[in-house]
Amino acid sequence: MKLLFALIASFFFAVGAFANDAKQYQLSTHILDINTGKPASGVDVRLEKMNPKQKQWIVIDHAVTDANGRIATFLPKNSDNTGTYKLVFETNDYFASQNQKSIYPFVEVVFLINEDTHYHIPITMSANGYATYRGN
Repeated sequence: MKLLFALIASFFFAVGAFANDAKQYQLSTHILDINTGKPASGVDVRLEKMNPKQKQWIVIDHAVTDANGRIATFLPKNSDNTGTYKLVFETNDYFASQNQKSIYPFVEVVFLINEDTHYHIPITMSANGYATYRGN
């Protein structure tokens, strides 16, 4: 019984920690491998912002997807994050680790942040395709 209680408590702690991270950051993402139906963990993801004057992308952050295929810690909410951004998902190594060949060595998703709300920009992918949407 104590073990069951400890497992349930640790689950709610983990969910609460993820929700707390999401409240402190404006941008999150995740990757679902639709071929396996599972999250894609261990994928390098780079966040870049467009410098509108110079028309150049500037790397502002980098992270790796966790065991649930998620990154919840992009763009702290304590600053103005308005602008044009790009998430670059380095998918080549992930598919190589799955013994699959992909025609997409990386996936780039460009989007605008123009509100002071949370943005969740996930992708669903396979070795031969991907899709994105604004989640919650």
